[in-house]
This record gives sequence, C-alpha cells and structure tokens, in this order.
Amino acid sequence: MTRLFLTVLAATLFSIFNVLSTSPVAAASGKLVIVTSYPPDTTETVKKAFEKKHPSIKVEMLKKKTTAGIKYLQETSSNNTSDMFWASAPDAFEVLKGDDLLAKYSVKQKGIPEKVGSFPINDPDGYYKGFAASGYGIMWNTRYMKAKKLPNPKEWADLKDPVYHGHVGMSAPSRSGTTHLTVETVLQGMGWEAGWAEWKAMAGNFKTVTERSFGVPDGVNSGQFGIGIVIDFFGLSSQASGFPVEFVYPTVTTLVPANFAIVKNAPNPDAAAAFIEYLLSPDGQEVLLDPKIRRLPVNPATYAKAPKGFPNPFKDKSIGAAVKFDLGLSKSRYNVVNSLFDVMVTYRLGDLVAVTQAIQEAEAKAGGNAAAKKLIAEAKALVAKVPITEAQAADKSFNAIFKTKRKKATTKVKGRQAEVEKEWDDMVVANYAKAKALAEKAMNM
Repeated sequence: MTRLFLTVLAATLFSIFNVLSTSPVAAASGKLVIVTSYPPDTTETVKKAFEKKHPSIKVEMLKKKTTAGIKYLQETSSNNTSDMFWASAPDAFEVLKGDDLLAKYSVKQKGIPEKVGSFPINDPDGYYKGFAASGYGIMWNTRYMKAKKLPNPKEWADLKDPVYHGHVGMSAPSRSGTTHLTVETVLQGMGWEAGWAEWKAMAGNFKTVTERSFGVPDGVNSGQFGIGIVIDFFGLSSQASGFPVEFVYPTVTTLVPANFAIVKNAPNPDAAAAFIEYLLSPDGQEVLLDPKIRRLPVNPATYAKAPKGFPNPFKDKSIGAAVKFDLGLSKSRYNVVNSLFDVMVTYRLGDLVAVTQAIQEAEAKAGGNAAAKKLIAEAKALVAKVPITEAQAADKSFNAIFKTKRKKATTKVKGRQAEVEKEWDDMVVANYAKAKALAEKAMNM
C-alpha cells in the first residue's frame, strides 16, 4: 500500500513539476521590456497590477508614439532588446507582421469571443492579440460649452458648424496611431473625396493640432479648447477621473481591437507571455475599468463589473456598426494618408482656418443671392480638392516614396517624398487662396 502510495505521489509531483516548468506564466521572471504608445495612466496602472501578480518580473515601459515604435523595432531588429509591442492601432501591427518582426503566440485564457463588432479580436495568423476594443469620437468640456453657449455635438458633421469655429482640437495622424485610425475611419465610411472634404471642413474650425494624442484630452480637460476628436478611452477616463466632460460615438465610426504582441527574438518571451495571459485574465480585464484607463474589455463577462452607463459593444450593437473597417486598405495607404493630412491640414492650419472663416461669413451674408451662393460653392470645392485619387493613394510603388515619419513640424523630408509633398503644398496653398478670394467676393455682394 505504501509503495503504491509513493508511486502515485511521485507521478503526481512529476506531473505538477512538468506543468510548472513548461508554463510561461509560472516560469517567467526577469525584465520585461514593452514598447508602447500608451500614456502613463494606462501603463503605470497595468504595470503595478501585473507586477503584484508576478513579483519576479520587472516591467520597463519604453514610451514611443506608434509610428516611432514601429520604426524603432525595425531599426533594432538585428539586435532586438524589446519583448513586446503594445498599442491601439491594428494596422501598426500589420506593418510589423509584414516585416516579420512579430512572434506567434497561442493564448491560454478562455472566454474571449472571435469578434468585437464586425472586427476579429485576434490576428487570424496568431501574431498579435486584442486585449481591449476601441472606438473613435468626440469629447467636450461641459463647463466650457455652457460658458460659450455652444450646443453639444453628436456627429462629425456637427463640427463643421460655424458655431464651433476656434473651439476644436485634434492631434495629427502622423504623430498618433489612434488619430490615424480616426481619419481613416471617416475616409472609409464616407468615401475618399467626401471623407477628405469632411475632415477639411471640420479642421477649418480647429484651434490647434496637438503634438501628441493625449494633448487633446488634456486641452479639453483644462478648458484650452472645448471639443476634442479622440479615441474613446480618453473621453471615458477623463470623465471617470472627475473632469466635467462628455463623450459620444458618431454614427460614422468603427470599433477595432487594441493589441499587444511578442516581438520576434524577444529576450524574455516567457515574461511577455505572462503579460498577455494576465491582461486577458478576469483580473487583468477588470483593471481596464480603472478610472485612469477605462478601456472596453474584450471579455463580455467583465462588463458585469463596469460602472453604470459604461459602453458595452457586446450589447449595444450600434457602436461602430456603420463602418466595417478594412485593415488591408488602411495599411496599403498608411503613410500617404498621414502625409496628405499634414500637407492639407497640420502645416497649413492657419490658411485653412482663414478660408473657412471667410466662407462661413460669406454664407451668413449671402441670403438668397444666387451669384454669391455660386461663388461660395466654388470656394468650398477648391478647399475640398485632394491632390491625388484614392487609387493613387493605395498604389504600392507610390506608397514606397513616403519613408519619412514625422515627429514634429520641423522634421526634414528628403528625396522624392519632399518633391511630391511640395507639389501637393503648392496646389493646396493656391486653392485655399483662390477660395478665400471667392468667399470675400461673395461677401461683398
């Protein structure tokens, strides 16, 4: 009996030892280096919770904007020192996947559905995983709006109204992966020409284009400007942190997963696997509800613990239903869209704001004057004009020209990209000037 007991005990201990020694969660220790674009409120909150669960792992967050993070991993790939990439933009992960810079990983956690909205939560090929869902919309400071007697916006089109002139802020898509997705969502939802016309009409009411994506919620929270175009968690976390703000999803928006992935040849893949498993566990998903984070969990069960009124995309099917986001299309024209926005909006914001104001004033004075209305329509068409077609934007060889990733307005662009952008800029400047002249002529009628 004793011999049988010892035999069974030995087999059991061997089995337990085998599980512990092969489980990445159990075996993980050491330093975990994560390249991420997330703000400190998110990274520090998750880091603290994860390290409490795994005290043998020390997390180092390497903060970089999404585009800069991609470039960093590309440049250091021959001697990689990073374990993970953690960001909101799925097309950024597609770029790294296409460059063979990500490692496959199979998640052990259960309870995560295949899709959120109409979008797959995980990469079908297994290279990156979704840990939260993200939508894009509008946040505003309620005190600011009341003081300025401004109505609350609900749709993108509302932001074109002259009443919002000088009250709106947004970051540039070339400096923020989430802003790029917001721009691309409207382009896909409305079409290439109509989408760009919408963006330029909204941008004509901008007060600023911020250097970083979280400069937008900071500006709204502090009352530097009243309205911000943001990813949902900026609005929701500001609201939960006690700022007097509201957030809304416009009809033309999408819902896509925010992701993380293990970098190929990671120094500590076991620690990276432990991080993935933790953030997808019930405890990790619940951390996303923290007032400093307020991301939409990908585990539907977590919403039972969400605060009252918190968006639930698994119940409210209207969130992001209007746009079935095409990741391949977004990836195919990623750099071109960013450059177009910078040339037409970011670096010519003063010109765009001035011509928009002239058009708005002309419309206010036009009344029933048919000739004035005709001039105003011509002015609007000139402002809305895009230098290239949608087909050109997605052309692979044309995209290859755009190699410079901007960190700031003073970043120098060289070669063929500089030549193309100069051609665009010449057209944009001329069109804005002609449009302003036409609007002023209409005003004088």
